Amino acid sequence: MDHTELNEKLKDWEEHLLHYRLPDWDAIPDLGLYMEQVLVLLKQYLDFLPSDRKEDPLVTAAAINNYVRQKTMPEPVKKRYYRIHIAYLLMICSLKQSLSIAQIRQLIPAGLTAEETERLYATFAERHQRTSAYFARQVREQAEAPDREDPAAGEGRDMILSCAIVGGFARALADRLLVLPEDKDKEKAKEKEKEKAKDKEKDKPRDKEKEKK
Repeated sequence: MDHTELNEKLKDWEEHLLHYRLPDWDAIPDLGLYMEQVLVLLKQYLDFLPSDRKEDPLVTAAAINNYVRQKTMPEPVKKRYYRIHIAYLLMICSLKQSLSIAQIRQLIPAGLTAEETERLYATFAERHQRTSAYFARQVREQAEAPDREDPAAGEGRDMILSCAIVGGFARALADRLLVLPEDKDKEKAKEKEKEKAKDKEKDKPRDKEKEKK
């Protein structure tokens, strides 16, 4: 791919991202869809970037069944999936690109009510839109940047490196933020142990006095 073709691709992706939106809560069907219908719907909703490789599905029936078994999302009702199920799947499929399923369960508990899920999904969709717009600006900057590529290395190398590095930093930060509550709990436990140790030290002289008596 030469520099001109790469820039055209980047501009196409930018245009796509600028117009991409996750569906509003009320726009998600609440009709009780079967698995095959859900897969078709998710493919439409989660088309983040125009791709030349459409043969690789973003999510499969087996994966959705696993999410249900692992209690990552609510169980379907008589094999039918409603708005709450599809909202869960939109969030799970988006987040699994960079987080493990265990980490996703920390962020999105499976036992939420419909009202709680609606609030969480609205927050997620709004954040998704803002991040998509930010990423679109980065794509535009890359498309407008002068060609600094080493011809021997092939077009797009620097951008691939940048994306991989940014992705690594973002994943590391997300990992770190997820364990912050655990770190705080450990610190509290250590403080309690210290307090107990201090109390024991204070009680030693009293115990010795009792023994003398």
